[in-house]
Amino acid sequence: MRCDELIKQLEQLAPVSCACDWDNVGLLAGRSDKEIKKVYLALDATDEVVEEAINWGADMLITHHPLIFKPLKKINDMDFIGRRVLSLLRNDISYYAMHTNFDSAPGCMADAAARKLELTETKVLQPEGMLEEVSYGIGKTGYLKEKLTIRELADLVKERFDLPFLTIYGEHAPGGAIDFIGISPGSGESMIKSALNAGVQVLITGDIGHHSGIDAAANHLAVIDAGHYGLEYLFLDFMEDYLKREAGGMLTIKKAVVVFPQTLV
Repeated sequence: MRCDELIKQLEQLAPVSCACDWDNVGLLAGRSDKEIKKVYLALDATDEVVEEAINWGADMLITHHPLIFKPLKKINDMDFIGRRVLSLLRNDISYYAMHTNFDSAPGCMADAAARKLELTETKVLQPEGMLEEVSYGIGKTGYLKEKLTIRELADLVKERFDLPFLTIYGEHAPGGAIDFIGISPGSGESMIKSALNAGVQVLITGDIGHHSGIDAAANHLAVIDAGHYGLEYLFLDFMEDYLKREAGGMLTIKKAVVVFPQTLV
């Protein structure tokens, strides 16, 4: 399968048009005409990921977060981004990123996260547009199968996402139990306003600052901070399943090892 043929399949899943204006997605480095047999999947194109992809003999690296985010005025070995780009090009690895288009496209990140919690009556938390008469955007709202306390919901999130830790802001819900929640994988401080407008009782997300968390709680919105990585690493399994299903056995796929940020106790 050629790289451009694989890209067509990726963009059927998560069209570039679904990405936010400020984002940088698509084929960021390498040849579109390269023959692809081995695909390496990762959340980020770290030094370790690039090295592992090279050592494994990958033809293509697909990540969620884009390595090249801001415009590059120079590409050389004097900074970490340039070094990684040079390594990928030197080893003829095509590099593709699918970020906010995967976050917001129907059936992708937000829906996958909502399915892990078995939410019903789901709707887009922050709508961005319409795709073939289906609303798409960042995050989801939905109902739990049963009412839970916030502590019980936090335990459920830890179990379903296999998390080593999380942070709770606003542990006491009005009435003691909740069932209408929002979930927005990734960095979610900007989603607090949308969550308040949607009337959800708890927002599950990542990267919540201390003041944002306590301010949300003061406005009767509890927040469960499950970490940026903790909610988004589902990208790896999701994309592995999608590529195996859509590529018809033509690709060999390897995923980066799941490594959570370390917390000392």
